[in-house]
Amino acid sequence: MANIVAIVGRPNVGKSTLFNRLVEERKAIEDNMSGVTRDRHYGHAQWSGKFFSVIDTGGYVTGSEDVFEAEIRKQVKLAIEEADVILFVVDCIDGLTDLDTAFANELRGTKKPLFIVANKADNREKAMTVHEFYSLGISDFEIFPIASASGSGTGELLDEVVKQFVDEGIEDPDAGIPKISILGRPNVGKSSFLNALLGHERSIVTDEAGTTRDAIHTRYKLFGQDFIITDTAGIRKKAKVKEDVEFYSVMRSLRTLEESDVVIVMIDATRGLEAQDINLISLAIKNNKGVMIMVNKWDLIEKDHKTMGKIKDDMVDRLGENKWIPIIFTSVVEKQRIFQAIELATKVYENKTRRIATSKLNDILLQEIEKYPPPAWKGKYIKIKYVTQLPTKNPVFAFFCNLPQYIKEPYTRYLENRLRENFNFEGVPVKIVYKNK
Repeated sequence: MANIVAIVGRPNVGKSTLFNRLVEERKAIEDNMSGVTRDRHYGHAQWSGKFFSVIDTGGYVTGSEDVFEAEIRKQVKLAIEEADVILFVVDCIDGLTDLDTAFANELRGTKKPLFIVANKADNREKAMTVHEFYSLGISDFEIFPIASASGSGTGELLDEVVKQFVDEGIEDPDAGIPKISILGRPNVGKSSFLNALLGHERSIVTDEAGTTRDAIHTRYKLFGQDFIITDTAGIRKKAKVKEDVEFYSVMRSLRTLEESDVVIVMIDATRGLEAQDINLISLAIKNNKGVMIMVNKWDLIEKDHKTMGKIKDDMVDRLGENKWIPIIFTSVVEKQRIFQAIELATKVYENKTRRIATSKLNDILLQEIEKYPPPAWKGKYIKIKYVTQLPTKNPVFAFFCNLPQYIKEPYTRYLENRLRENFNFEGVPVKIVYKNK
């Protein structure tokens, strides 16, 4: 069983800083501007031999009619329902505010262990001001003054928090589970796709580009298989990224790509495959990730029975040598082919992790090589004698021959095409290396 701790409070009290301190890495974006965190953000932590998950949430503002703040309130309530322990973070410097009091009233009915955490208590003088928070009257525990930026006081807090857990927890509940990330330009429908799959609002969705700021990880089960699906912030050209928050959002998206097994590059059907999409695909290939293209908003296209084939052919032409990348046309709004998209991502993951027996490789490929042997170089004949798949995370094949240095790129492409024809590597970069026999 996973123990879960939710970090909640009004905006700009240091929730994301505390989250990063507990998970011991900078997973959540920190900024002095309020409202940076919007969706629920998960990480894993451990203390005194007990493992637990931590949820970072957006700042809770009661009574606001702002579209983002209304959606953030929903996300915070979901985190509270999910949690075993709640950390209500307040600010020693600002003292008790009306927003703190209003949020405390929202928490008053909870039966879960609730700790008031007075953040920004960087010195003894500030720590002495925490007593005013006792007037909230919602916690059975003492108030813990901490400084999440430096870590001061967090040990004493965690000592008490882990006492509330009924078991030791799981070190990493996500270990060994395929990781699928959704990347693309802003406003192509990434968060809407995730919400449609889950059947509830995991990510906040609005018409405004840049709504998602952090990488949002979600555990998901379909076709009897568990996945980690990650919604990411939209990625624009560097020249258009002017705010610090957007810069860090893009960095989180690119780091998510590096940590993924399969990347779904989502594009807008009304705009087609653009240069920025090609850059993302190239980056996924460079990082040896499984990759597929999901053309969303298909419902907005005027079409006949030839439209899909024509658009697909145009995209394949633009992909050049990377014709092996699968393309699927979807409409998240109409829920058209969204589950087939995940099924395709699953197949790409299977292709990426497939192991082919050495005997089978040699039986098939040596015949192909015999039909079309490597061209001679300066009167020297190249003979490939043996093929094997290397024990790597991605498909890498070693061809043993007498003169590996004389094999040129066109023949490597020939071998790659024969590998793809005979064994299913759709959506997966294939690497070929030559070794002296």
